Amino acid sequence: MKVLLIKDVKGLGKAGEIKEAKDGYARNYLIPKGFAKLATPEVIKEWEKEEAEKKAKLEAELKELNDLKEKIENTKLIIKHKLGANGQLLGAVTNKEIAENLKEKGIEVEKKQIEHISIKAPGEYKVAIKLGHGITAYLTIEVEGE
Repeated sequence: MKVLLIKDVKGLGKAGEIKEAKDGYARNYLIPKGFAKLATPEVIKEWEKEEAEKKAKLEAELKELNDLKEKIENTKLIIKHKLGANGQLLGAVTNKEIAENLKEKGIEVEKKQIEHISIKAPGEYKVAIKLGHGITAYLTIEVEGE
């Protein structure tokens, strides 16, 4: 019996492959457990359509993330912070503060995506922002004292 594997099955094959399986194994194990479907032309066409939709969605998401990366890397953030007597910042510039300043500039980023940093002195810094799918943007931040 020919089956279309929906999930990886050890010893048989990977998801998306059409394999020949014994009738009893397919009817009593693979199909009821959701590992496979009977390989009819309709099922195969439906599977190919779903895979094409997933691929198109992934490509659109990657394009969106690359656009966001470019926007972030072309932005220079200036953060003003109070200085102490020794020239150091009172407190530190945090991920939350960076995310809020980016939001004011129209860039939506969650604070957990920003590399954990603790900026305690005025100057210029590069901060990594992990956007997902292996895409990392580097934001330039200039910290000024008040």
